[in-house]
Amino acid sequence: MSAADRLRRDGRSWIGATVVVLLVLLAVAAPLVTLHDPSRIDLRHTLEAPSGTHWLGTDAQGRDVWARLIFGARVSLLVGIASQGIALGIGVLLGLVAGYRGRWTDEVIMRLADVTLAFPSLLLLIAMAAAFEPSLTVVCVVIGVVGWAAMARLVRGQVLVVRELEYVQAMRALGARDGRIVARHILPNVVAPVIIAGTLGIAGAIMAEAALSFLGLGVQPPTPSWGAMIADGRDLSQLRNAPWTSLAPGLAIGVAVLGFNLLGDALRDALDPRAERRS
Repeated sequence: MSAADRLRRDGRSWIGATVVVLLVLLAVAAPLVTLHDPSRIDLRHTLEAPSGTHWLGTDAQGRDVWARLIFGARVSLLVGIASQGIALGIGVLLGLVAGYRGRWTDEVIMRLADVTLAFPSLLLLIAMAAAFEPSLTVVCVVIGVVGWAAMARLVRGQVLVVRELEYVQAMRALGARDGRIVARHILPNVVAPVIIAGTLGIAGAIMAEAALSFLGLGVQPPTPSWGAMIADGRDLSQLRNAPWTSLAPGLAIGVAVLGFNLLGDALRDALDPRAERRS
């Protein structure tokens, strides 16, 4: 059974893909699925309950929660995809170099990765984000830079196995250039785990962005962010009287993370070569 067939038969892939596609469609069509400006403050209609006018109610500043939720999905997806692109770019490149070159090159890169992984990820994110003026670009770069180490170790491990295979040794013996060997024979063998790690990493990046925004170190107002929405509604009296202000973004984060995790888990099982041998 092929990987595509296993993926189609896995219920997790359908659920995860459905969640991700719906999230992307809502984010892209945000101006079409809400009639309210997510940044418009209206103090005459603060903390209104969900109604036909405001589907998920309003927050403490009279802003429509549904509009902020949908436009906030744009921020979460952008941060997740962009930061993982940075992490993949750095991690794959350094992992290929470390695994293929070996010796002191491998030692230097892996010790740098060990230093990065030695710090708690959230604390490292907070420290790096606090060192710069908070913005969307800073959040993407910081999350991507923090995430490169795990990707580099993953790629290095795959390269160490592939570089010892007979056909790779034969290419070396025939005098093929290192760049050609890496690009045509080693890189294709590490693509599958990289795709899986990248998919799961998007979920982690969404959580990281929400945490930074909750602490005020992420995307700055008036740009809507799920983490900032939860922070705005964390007041105890507001939680009791208007729980929708923090419940809605919290559920959105949970659903988005669940969708990417389910899709990543399904991809991991579908692309597992041992599953192909069993089938």
